[in-house]
Amino acid sequence: MKQSNLFTKTLKEAPKGEASVNAKLLIRAGFIHKEMAGVYAFLPLGLRVMEKIKQIITEEMDALGGEQVSLTALQNPEVWKKSGRWDDKVVDNWFKTKFVNGADAGIANTHEEPLTNLMKEYVNSWRDLPRYVYQFQTKFRNELRVKSGLIRVREFLMKDLYSFSRTEEEFKDFYEKCAASYLKIFSRIGLKDYVFRTFASGGSFCKFSDEFQAVSEAGEDIIYIDQKKKIAINKEVYQDEVLAELGLKKADLEEKKAIEIGNIFPLGTKYSSALGLTFKDKNGKDKPVIMGCYGIGLGRLMGTIAEIFHDERGIIWPKTVAPFQVHLLSLGQNKKSEKLYQDLQKKGIEVLYDDRKDKSAGEKFAEADLIGIPYRIVVSEKTLGKNSVEIKERDKKELKIVKLENLLKIRNW
Repeated sequence: MKQSNLFTKTLKEAPKGEASVNAKLLIRAGFIHKEMAGVYAFLPLGLRVMEKIKQIITEEMDALGGEQVSLTALQNPEVWKKSGRWDDKVVDNWFKTKFVNGADAGIANTHEEPLTNLMKEYVNSWRDLPRYVYQFQTKFRNELRVKSGLIRVREFLMKDLYSFSRTEEEFKDFYEKCAASYLKIFSRIGLKDYVFRTFASGGSFCKFSDEFQAVSEAGEDIIYIDQKKKIAINKEVYQDEVLAELGLKKADLEEKKAIEIGNIFPLGTKYSSALGLTFKDKNGKDKPVIMGCYGIGLGRLMGTIAEIFHDERGIIWPKTVAPFQVHLLSLGQNKKSEKLYQDLQKKGIEVLYDDRKDKSAGEKFAEADLIGIPYRIVVSEKTLGKNSVEIKERDKKELKIVKLENLLKIRNW
């Protein structure tokens, strides 16, 4: 992509009304646009990051045996009434509407009920199980108070997976595999040293659940971490009996603020019993399907990365989710830079090419730091005099001078 063709522009000042680091940086750098409180559009650079995150999650869900679908956002109230969750006293953040004929409709905030109802058409025998169904879908939640940029919003893209198992043992086996898969996802996107599996309340889903919390001062949650065991407990269930059940000691725990970036819930037969999802076992006896659900908010994940990986100049994207691998800056040497741009692309390297002629070197450097692409290559008269270019990694201070003939031989961008 040539920067001269990018319709978005960077901003020198953060927009008024945004207090969070992630919102300030992502808006200033041209990754997102605020439509209204808790509602953000993803611009070309931001969408590229989201697609990188989505691809990593897809690979890991497919490796678990997941089957991807796309369910509807409009919800039939009758399905939700069977589980009791259509009632605003049970779920207080619904967006609800009416059709022109006066019939009620919900706008999806999650998909346990509709998918359970759908699976009744495809699950009859023990041979039809287990199944692991997932999707990437926009969810809508009528949050009373939105804040922290992408961390707490009213509209967001979620990966939600639902497991359907025959026995408790079969369910628990997959549950642990999914927990390990989540840790792998967070490691791949650069958060390995920050994320802890965290014992927590299950809310309206179940009694207890597992959260995946990223340690950050921007977090809304308080967790207590056992660094040796690499697990944590949420403050909401920080009780002596729970600690004893988990084998944790207060003396070993460290209090931290954290951002919840994923969660997994053991649902048991709550929804299958309510909606009549059963299967015939090997003896021909009807049994309720045992379920679990597993969520990751992609926008929240992107916001968390910006909160953790930044400095006073801008964002520092991990290589696996950066919008581009290389930011190529031309300082008045457009013909040579154009050739290098083409050569890098031929090598399969993703390049954002700053070919603009109306920006000074200082402006280009400042924007490159704000956008935060892992590698910056500078082509200038000075470097070309040595048949070289200047390379700088975003998270390091030192500059490297590399010969042009060696540049294209670099493999680990």
